[in-house]
Amino acid sequence: MSLEKYKKKRDFSKTAEPDIASNKVATKGKAIKGTEKNKALAFVVQRHHASHLHYDFRLEMDGVLKSWAVPKGPSLNPEDKRLAMMVEDHPYDYRRFEGEISAGNYGGGVVNIFDSGTYTALNDGTEKDLRHGLHKGNLKFKLDGKILKGEFALVKINSSEQNAWLLIKHNDKYAVHKKFNIEDLVSAAIKKSGLDFKKKVKTGSRRLVTDTVEEHNEIDQAIYKPMLAKLSAEVFDDPNWIYEHKLDGYRALAFSTDKGEVKLISRNGIDFSNKYPSIIKVLKKLEMDAVIDGELIVENNQGKSSFQLLQHYDHTKDGVPLKFWVFDLLSLNGHDLREMELIKRKELLNTVISKLANPLVLYSKHVTERGKLLFEQVRKEGGEGIIAKNGESHYFSGKRSESWLKFKLEQSQEAIIIGYSRPEGGRQYFGSLALGIYDESTLVYIGNCGTGFNEKSLKSIYHQLQSLIIKQKPVDQQVHKERSFTWVKPELVCEVTYAEWTADRHLRHPVFKGLRADIKKENVIAEVPFNSIESKEKYNMETEKVEQFGKKKVTLTNLNKIYWPDEKISKGQLIDYYKAIATYILPHLKDKPLSLNRHPNGIAAPGFFQKDLDTDKIPSWIKSAPLHSESNDKDIDYLICNDEATLLWMANLGCIEINPWLSTYKKPEVPLYAVLDLDPHDIDFKDVILVAQTAKKILEERGITSFVKTSGSKGLHIFIPISGTYDYNITKEFIHYIGQLVFEEHPDQTSLERSPSKRKERIYLDFLQNRKGQTIAAPYSVRPRPGATVSAPLDWMEVKDGLSIQQFDISNMVQRVKEKGDLWKNINKVKNNLKNALKKI
Repeated sequence: MSLEKYKKKRDFSKTAEPDIASNKVATKGKAIKGTEKNKALAFVVQRHHASHLHYDFRLEMDGVLKSWAVPKGPSLNPEDKRLAMMVEDHPYDYRRFEGEISAGNYGGGVVNIFDSGTYTALNDGTEKDLRHGLHKGNLKFKLDGKILKGEFALVKINSSEQNAWLLIKHNDKYAVHKKFNIEDLVSAAIKKSGLDFKKKVKTGSRRLVTDTVEEHNEIDQAIYKPMLAKLSAEVFDDPNWIYEHKLDGYRALAFSTDKGEVKLISRNGIDFSNKYPSIIKVLKKLEMDAVIDGELIVENNQGKSSFQLLQHYDHTKDGVPLKFWVFDLLSLNGHDLREMELIKRKELLNTVISKLANPLVLYSKHVTERGKLLFEQVRKEGGEGIIAKNGESHYFSGKRSESWLKFKLEQSQEAIIIGYSRPEGGRQYFGSLALGIYDESTLVYIGNCGTGFNEKSLKSIYHQLQSLIIKQKPVDQQVHKERSFTWVKPELVCEVTYAEWTADRHLRHPVFKGLRADIKKENVIAEVPFNSIESKEKYNMETEKVEQFGKKKVTLTNLNKIYWPDEKISKGQLIDYYKAIATYILPHLKDKPLSLNRHPNGIAAPGFFQKDLDTDKIPSWIKSAPLHSESNDKDIDYLICNDEATLLWMANLGCIEINPWLSTYKKPEVPLYAVLDLDPHDIDFKDVILVAQTAKKILEERGITSFVKTSGSKGLHIFIPISGTYDYNITKEFIHYIGQLVFEEHPDQTSLERSPSKRKERIYLDFLQNRKGQTIAAPYSVRPRPGATVSAPLDWMEVKDGLSIQQFDISNMVQRVKEKGDLWKNINKVKNNLKNALKKI
């Protein structure tokens, strides 16, 4: 952001920014010179009565004020996660501004300074570190104000397409551990400042927007998006799940305020408010801040929802019963409820809606446990299907979660119209529509649809397509009866029912159901039941299973795929191994950034390393950390694996090998271990054993306790746990020194040369692993090598003749640990002192 956006919003001829020092107009949006490194920067929190009461949180950076609107104000309770919407940069002089901005101007209302002072980056950081944190969406700092003190963090919400952040207090000596209301700290002097607050919204009023009505939709859509259900094939009964009727209409979120303002927003951001005024009129009577999830439907004469009637609904005509069935409550009176259990959210929603007592807005009831019975009941009634929801689940905005499953009585698919053919016989306008969907980022053809239209829909669709006509076919595949087609831009989305998918991934017997103005074309993909064996065979998938870890659910797919062709070891067996060894491997992964060595097609096919996560496409509970990768020379989001759910999720990606850093994401510059990697090239493993024994002797002579494991590939890894006071330069030089001593003992068998061509028939004493961002196979990690070998922790007594890499694999490692225990269990209790070791030279 820049001051240009601020200038555009401010009309300086009508409202000048006051300069408190000179009582003159401050420089209009001009950035001042940046501060020096390690110098405290200014912060200010301004209490702002605009269309609603909120707090503006501003941090000096690069000569301007980086700014966030915080509806409920900062909190000193670490349990509170305050929504903070990042707005445009403000001029540096604005930090002293108090006064009234006249109505009708940007930010119109009364502004008072609530708190001000200085702030610094954590861990003796600089302004450069703050810029880095801002860029990565993880800004950590320490405030030194009159009221706000101690450590805070601003964390960007990954699922948000807009600038939504969370302002969080760290648990330090300034934290309070009780209910916190910032208004309780507002002094009488501020409230009696002489400015006319009575003209403004009353103190304590809550709204889910920032300064202007114009920004209302943008912010609501950024924070609150509908959670989506996954299509499933096999209905089940579960006492922990609830079951609802599946409705055939338009999904919409209702945003209500305590002033009786209401908006209806579709799942792709379309404002339905003017189109459905009857529903708006009812919801206005709520007169409370709330975000409600539901479905707009039109019923036919039999009282069943009709999608076609909804498409042609006209609120100016009487007799068509439009209803809004509501089934979830996302926010109430300024409190975000999405992390509350579903059952409790529904109880609150029922209480809220019952006060309306209106047949146009109805609470969607549910049954518990008996999903199969409800499904059969819906089948007899000729309904759409049912939705199953985990009663303990949270609400994951904008994500298609396995906590919500949908079961359809009739198969349907959303599709993008890519062309229309000439009409034949007595039909007018067009004969059929060519349809496409996205396969990842590529638009692909899935067949033609020529039935399900009436005269009205033929005419309406035809006229909408005329402005989209293009010459180039939008897909690469051959289209059936291609010569008769006129191509159009792939913009319009429709829904069709169908009999089945064919072997060449086309729809068989598609029937047009209606246009879907509420769905973005980018979201139109093949909707295949994720646990349907029949569908998996058509899409070259095998069986799968679901593992539940509390509220975390991991779907494990392609379990029969062979990863080791010679040994006939499957992906499922790899996952079973990691599940069995989880207790032992997780302590060695805790808080460490990971590099994933993925082989989704097994070890015979090319694999690839992945460091950077696509945080928009991972489960909401997956932990990641933004760090600067020196090898990639960019900031990337590393996976952090601290629990079994993440471990199995990672294995399901085809991650055979797990490679952690030697330091944690919390202190990335401080390694926990120094490592000597014995990497042999065309040399007998007996020599590796001798060199390892020599290294152990040299280390023991210097008072160093070391741990050893097989690499799982060719060599051995010697780990030296250290106290957290050394950086990577020190550990690298220490291991380089140890390597030189080992080389002096074995000049014919070892080498410190990095180039493979210069160390043939040698054991490379690799000391360069001791650098920030370098990784090494974790203890108990499987390696993508023949035999499914494992990097096995050893007792030093085992490092003798007869030891081999092939002794340890996924078939025997679990039993070995049961018999011997975790040989590296105490590695983190040992703290070697490298300085004392060097004194013994």
